[in-house]
Order: sequence, then C-alpha cells, then structure tokens
Amino acid sequence: MKRIETIRGARTIVETCAGVKAGESVLIITDTNMVNIAEVLAMAVKERDAEPILAVMIPRKGHSEEPPACLAEAMKEADVVLTPVSTSITHTRAMKEAAAAGSRAIVMTAFTEDLLIRGGIQADFRKQKPICLEVARRFQEAKTARLTSPAGTSLSMRKEGRKGNALFCLVERGEFSTVPTIEANFSPLEGTAEGLIVADASIPYLGIGVLKEPVKCRVKKGFIVEIEGGYQAEILKRDLESRKDPNSYNIAELGLGLNPESRMTGVMLDDEGVLGSVHIGIGSNITLGGNIKAAIHYDLLMWGATLELDGRVILDKGELKI
Repeated sequence: MKRIETIRGARTIVETCAGVKAGESVLIITDTNMVNIAEVLAMAVKERDAEPILAVMIPRKGHSEEPPACLAEAMKEADVVLTPVSTSITHTRAMKEAAAAGSRAIVMTAFTEDLLIRGGIQADFRKQKPICLEVARRFQEAKTARLTSPAGTSLSMRKEGRKGNALFCLVERGEFSTVPTIEANFSPLEGTAEGLIVADASIPYLGIGVLKEPVKCRVKKGFIVEIEGGYQAEILKRDLESRKDPNSYNIAELGLGLNPESRMTGVMLDDEGVLGSVHIGIGSNITLGGNIKAAIHYDLLMWGATLELDGRVILDKGELKI
C-alpha cells in the first residue's frame, strides 16, 4: 500500500528535478532489486507524455562498476537518464560520457519507497540552489582546504584548479545530480590529502549505515593507509582489501550537505544531504573532476565539522557561515 504514496515523489523527480517534457525519451536504468521504484517513475514519465524506456540489469557487484555496454550507449542517446539501482553507476565512464553527450541524469542509488514519501524529497530545491552554487563557487576558487571535527578529524588537502560541483537536484542539458541529497563538493588534487578522517555519522554502504562507533582512517599522500574502529570499521577494511585495487583508498571527494529536510538514516542519498554534515568520498573521482577510476566510491560522513578554505571558515562546527 505504501506504493500509492510514492507517486508524488516520483512526480517531483520527473517534473521538477529532471524537467521532463512531452516527447522526450527517458531511460530508466534499474536492477532486479529496484524494479518497484522504476515502475513508479515510468508512470510519472508517461503522465508527461514522454517515452519511458525501462532497462533492468543484474545488480552490479560493487559501487562504481560500469553498466553493460549496450546501456552505456543508450545513456548517451536518451534525453533523460534516471538510475534507481541498488549499487551505484554514478562514478563511471558511462555516466561521464552520457553527460558529455548532453543527457540529463538523476542519480537514485539505493533509493527506497520511503525516500519518495518523506525526508529530503520534501525540500524546496529551487530555494536551496543559490546556496549550493555559492558553496561550490567558493570550493572552486579555493586553493587549500582543512577539515576538523570534534571526533578528531584533522585533514588537509590542495585543490587548486579543481572545479566546485553543485548538486541541487535540478538538471539541465549535460548535467547530473543526486536526489534528494543537496550538496556541494570537489575532488582534491591526487596525492595531496594528509591527516586523519574520523567518521562518526554514517557510512551508507555495505550494510554499515549509521555508525555505532567512530571509524578512523589515517591518510598519507592522498590515500588511506590505516583503518581502525569496531566491527563497522572492520567491514569497510575487509571490503577494500577484497577489491585488490590501490585506487579504492584514494581520497576522492570532500562534500558538504545542504538539504534542510534530509535525515541521517543510513541511506546514502538522504545521509549525504543532511544540512551541515560533511562527507569524504574515497575511490573513483572521474565524475567529480579528478583522474582516478577505482573499483568503488564510498563516502564517510561526520557530524559537527569545521571547514576552512584558504584559512577562511565556511562551516563552523556544522553551521554554514555563508
């Protein structure tokens, strides 16, 4: 019965976020775990007199694994791409090439029916857009960043020349955005991140979710070299070891959540948008402005962080200073 309530959120994604117009082709890529979400989206697309194309694939083995080649080609031909999938295809060459070809994409990794009903989807995306753009502008102009937190994070990095990305759930031609997370982010220069990451909010992957105790990651020359903590830290550590890919340890992203309606629930697309939260992405960074393709892209979230850009504080203990 919950599905009856999801159509409103589906309409928000199709009409407001993707701006689907009559006659457009809308490719909905899903997997066998997420067909229920894809079908509701297809209904909303059909209401717009657009063409929904449903493509169901086997779930990818891990986040950032490429979709099948035929779907990668279809992504470039579609006007709009929606991706309700259980494992992310966001940080892939397929997504990067689809955007370059002019497709508008909405990222919906691990989406749930609940996300279509309440939480971040209820935000006023247009109202938050200028705030998100301003944070991204400051990210782009900065040369250095320093991140600290009450839990013990102390991380510095260089980023001169890297773009600031604004994801505010509204897309134009050649753009992609997550929904419902609103965030600004950047990818630091490879090899420049140094210090300690202490995630104390969430790692919304691998079944970890909301953290019961901190996960500490030591960083040297842009890569995680040591992971400590309890059983949740051990899950992350073992998964990264199993990838047998050194690039999985790359510090790929620093992101700042900007959605006042998002909640920290252990679901990635809501967690990362929580207003004032900060996440450090690891692994692939090719869709963020970097040069590394890895087997995965995970995010480590923290509460109450302070962020300085070129020595100027823009986030003070979780409170935005813009």
